[in-house]
Amino acid sequence: MPDLYPLARRILFSFDAETAHHLTLSGMKMAHSARLLSGLTGGEKSVESNPVEVMGLTFPNRVGLAAGLDKKGEAVSAFGDLGFGHVEIGTVTPRPQPGNEKPRLFRLKEYEAIINRMGFNNPGVEGLLENVSRSRKEFDGVLGINVGKNFDTPNEDFLSDYLDCFEAVYGAADYVTANLSSPNTKGLRDLQSADTCRELIQKLQEKRDDLKPMHGDKSVPIVIKIAPDLSDDAIKGLAEVFSETKIDGVITTNTTIERAAVSGHPQAEEAGGLSGAPLTDHSTEVLALLRREMDDQVPIIGSGGVMAAADAQAKFDAGAALVQVYTGLVYRGPELVREIAGLG
Repeated sequence: MPDLYPLARRILFSFDAETAHHLTLSGMKMAHSARLLSGLTGGEKSVESNPVEVMGLTFPNRVGLAAGLDKKGEAVSAFGDLGFGHVEIGTVTPRPQPGNEKPRLFRLKEYEAIINRMGFNNPGVEGLLENVSRSRKEFDGVLGINVGKNFDTPNEDFLSDYLDCFEAVYGAADYVTANLSSPNTKGLRDLQSADTCRELIQKLQEKRDDLKPMHGDKSVPIVIKIAPDLSDDAIKGLAEVFSETKIDGVITTNTTIERAAVSGHPQAEEAGGLSGAPLTDHSTEVLALLRREMDDQVPIIGSGGVMAAADAQAKFDAGAALVQVYTGLVYRGPELVREIAGLG
């Protein structure tokens, strides 16, 4: 099957980044509905099946879609057609919110990078669940739902937003990720302190104990996503918390606010999180440090700068059980999914 994505990318890159994003999702949904997407891309049938057990769940392969691409949960089965073993949707908040003002998404093509300051634009948890009820029907992989707080919820009240979202998505999710690490909601990263993180994990675990009997004893794994911009001491402190609380999983990492790797680019100083190739090495370093410091029973999902199979292999070698892609998919297309799934 010839790789058609380079042609599609040329067309999509002729539009501004956010327009291209919406066109891609709309096109994928239509192609999936017409039973064309898997055939056009080589899709799930061309992706090697290498099942792996992580967090008590069976993942068809070790590569997933990172949160942020399908914020509304409207294209789950379509992404399944590309061969992803898991799809993480969101970030979703209790109430709908429009996100930050446009423009808020920028390509740095010379660096295979993206800067975004989307700001948790999403339909709210009820809207997301309505979408998932339609979009997941033909997806056989693992569904993660990434949750956060509304931008106008004070940090001192953050627990209620995370707990409300967790309760709402519990029945639909295979695992739930608490996003404490986006740089695009003011004050959110302040919640990554060891004490605050411990409190959140414990409250979520208590809520899970309450919810299990209502869902046929279903126990939904709880995952925390951290930033790449933490100090080594902060990472070590979180590793202690993750080990102590026996968190089900950790995602390393979200986007970075550092700009040294793209210094001089006309858009380098745009506010937001930088993703893609400039993040690759540092994200893997954070993963490796966390792996060394944390209980080896807690799995890590490696995200951040996975642009090629070699980048995924480096994360596996550093201790990741799974990897996720986002910016790599934008620049490389579905071929990247097949390459990583083939690593075994």
